[in-house]
Parts: sequence; C-alpha cells; structure tokens
Amino acid sequence: MHHRSLTYRIFSVGNGLFLALLSFMCIAPLIHVLAVSLSSSAAADANIVKMWPVGFSLEAYKVTLSNGNFIGSFMNSIVRTVLGTAVAIGMSIFIGYSLSKETNEFKGRNMYAWFFVFTMLFSGGLIPGYMVVQKLGLLNSIWALILPGAVSVYNTILLMNFFRTSVPKALEEAAFIDGAGHFRALWSIYLPISLPSLATISLFTMVGHWNAWFDGLIYMTQTEKYPMSTLLQTLVVQRDLSSMNVNADELKQLSNRTVKTAQIFIATLPIIAVYPFLQKFFVKGIVLGSVKE
Repeated sequence: MHHRSLTYRIFSVGNGLFLALLSFMCIAPLIHVLAVSLSSSAAADANIVKMWPVGFSLEAYKVTLSNGNFIGSFMNSIVRTVLGTAVAIGMSIFIGYSLSKETNEFKGRNMYAWFFVFTMLFSGGLIPGYMVVQKLGLLNSIWALILPGAVSVYNTILLMNFFRTSVPKALEEAAFIDGAGHFRALWSIYLPISLPSLATISLFTMVGHWNAWFDGLIYMTQTEKYPMSTLLQTLVVQRDLSSMNVNADELKQLSNRTVKTAQIFIATLPIIAVYPFLQKFFVKGIVLGSVKE
C-alpha cells in the first residue's frame, strides 16, 4: 500500500528527474568536448558548437593519432597506470593483511600502524621528495612516478579494516589447522573474499595514476617521457604547443580547440572503458562497513 500512495509516486518521479538531471550535468561537459573535437575548425573557433558537431570533421583525431609525442605519452600513461596500480595494490594487500592481525600475532603492530598514520599527517615536502628521487637516479624514469606514492595509507587502512571485519576468523583458523601458512591463507581465503574491496581500491588507484600530472612535470625533463596528463596540462593550461611537435602547415588548417578537445577525449577513453567492468564491484565495495548490525 505504501508503494501505491500518491506521495510515494510523486517522490519517485521527483527523485528520478533529479537523478537524471544530475547525470546529465555530469556527462554534458564530455559530450561538449566530443562535439567540439568532431567539428570543423571554423565552427570551433567561432564558439558555436554546443552539444552536437557543426561541420563534421575527423582531422583533429587524424593529426592527434599520427603525432608521435601524443602516442608516446599515451603509452607512458598506460605503463604507469598498469605498473603503478599493481605495485600499489600489492603493497596495500601485504601491509593491510599484516596490520589486520592482533598484537599477540604481530609484535609491534601498533607501532607500525602509528608510523603509517604519521605519514598521512606529515610529509617531507616537495623539495626533499625531489632530492630523494634525484639521488636514487630515478629522474626521467617511470619509477619516479610510481615508487614515491606506492603506499597509499588511506587505501591500506580501508583494506586492513575489511580484512579485520569481513573475513571470518574461523576460515583462517581452519586453514592453519590444515597446514596453510600466511601466504596460502592470504591467497586462498582473504583475496577471493575481498574482490569488491580490491576492485574499489584498484579503481581509485588507476584514476589517480591516469590523472596525475604534477609529478611528471617535476620528475621528467624530457617531453617524450611525459605521461598523458602532463602533456595535456602543458598543451591546455600552459598553451605550450611546442611539445606537440605538429607541422606548422597542419596547425594552420586546424583549430587549436579541436586538437585539444580530441586529445582530452582520447585521454578519457581508457577510464570510460574500464569503469563499467568495475562498477558492480565499486558499488558494493564503497558501502562496505556502512551497515552495522
């Protein structure tokens, strides 16, 4: 009866309209960027393109995809994202598993836990961080973008709490009785149960690596080593087209707006492609621990 009441139906319709409007506001900028990238140079420069291409053209995508610097930075971002996510998830799993144990199982657990929390509150700063990377000889190396942020304390705490609260202790004790060690218990019991949590943390890490641009700007002195976000930052914000290495005659025939929007749209495609496959885990993983019985 409650679901048939007039008040409930009005609320449902209003709620649906609000969510539809909110969804449109989120996706509208991306549609506009796609429309500009597919429009003619004259239409883009005249700023008359809204949500639909004007004077359809694929020249911006042809120039972008044939540019060696752009393709190189795209591959740099893919390598960074894959390696960085693998390293970060591996570190979070091992540290989270260790810290999920009681103090009688892991001596010094509290000291290590406070050490990690301390690094959340206080950091060495930009200059000491740069000097460490420089002294280690990591400048212009992909590891300069991965190792300094390899351990995310926030993700580690999320995973530690998941291990402590969501994995039945009896399962681990049964595995130990059958002769399993910690690595076997982690691989065969903890990780299969923790897939939603791992997928959520993986998505956070992937998006963070893909969108990070500042570390590439300070640790990479060669533009061909730039990840995608750093290259886009120099093109779109600093308006420095020298790193694009585009033929001057081609630039005269193209609008800077169409080229930049084409690059931005191509840069967002990998995240758009990956998100639907992780979305079902993401929805479940993000609300874990929110319901207390």
